[in-house]
Amino acid sequence: MLAPICLFTYNRLDETRQTVEALKHNFLASSSELIIFSDGPKNEANVVRVQEVRQYLRSVKGFKNITIKESLENKGLANSIINGVTQIIKEYGKVIVLEDDLISSPNFLNFMNQALDFYQNDEKIKSVNGYSLFLKTKTDENYFQIRPFPWGWATWEDRWDEGIFDKKKLTNLISEDKFILKKFNIACGDDISKMFLNSIFGKNDSWYVRWAFEHFRTNKYSIFPAFSLISNIGHNTEGTHCKGINSYKSVMIDELTSLNKFESFKYPDLTTTKEFLYYFSIQHKLLVRIKLLRNKTGRKLLYKDIISRIKAI
Repeated sequence: MLAPICLFTYNRLDETRQTVEALKHNFLASSSELIIFSDGPKNEANVVRVQEVRQYLRSVKGFKNITIKESLENKGLANSIINGVTQIIKEYGKVIVLEDDLISSPNFLNFMNQALDFYQNDEKIKSVNGYSLFLKTKTDENYFQIRPFPWGWATWEDRWDEGIFDKKKLTNLISEDKFILKKFNIACGDDISKMFLNSIFGKNDSWYVRWAFEHFRTNKYSIFPAFSLISNIGHNTEGTHCKGINSYKSVMIDELTSLNKFESFKYPDLTTTKEFLYYFSIQHKLLVRIKLLRNKTGRKLLYKDIISRIKAI
């Protein structure tokens, strides 16, 4: 049985339309169930935009079955995903998750379903990713990392627990081990602990960083495709959670209908792990931002200009 697709939307009509249209062109779309969660407006200013998105969603076709769940209140991204995934995964046992700013290649659903079937009984694998970083040192095979990615992912019921996102429980865990955040950074990148603390204390609305912490805490892995099957179009001024520049380079592949080069679990080699983690380093992000800013402006940025832009990120 194919996994159901959960799509989480809010108020971006153009990005939502692109996301759905790309998903409709997946080879398995017509055989897949699509469950759409539409979050409610935060304020009066967003009412019309949310209504426009919902009007479009009601016109969507091309899937085996489509269910739209419209929230009267604004739950926010984290609560929407945590509650929505928990609800659907209890019913189906597995789930594929997308947000409203992700363009999928036609073979995205093939890869996700094949990986879900192949690793269903492998307890070391906690999740499956559709997005992949462009790593020079890896081969053309799928690879594993402790840190998952939130841009198109999947998991199983026995590896998902709503309680792992509880902020009080997480606060207790980090208070019991004064070195745990340092170890979290070593395993998942030096940007992770700050985002994690911000999530716990309400400074961001990230479910993902708590999901990453659970991978780290339980020493479980996430599988990535050799080439990305997802492209993120949400890094603009309209994004609620992703604004500005995308510092994660990827190469999409879309010509294959079957991507079943799976193998039994193996630990990732050190070289690949180092390069993977480098993408999450402060140094990498600053260098990418400066380079893209130079390309965008078409002139050499002055030192003063660079500093002001970095501070704005």
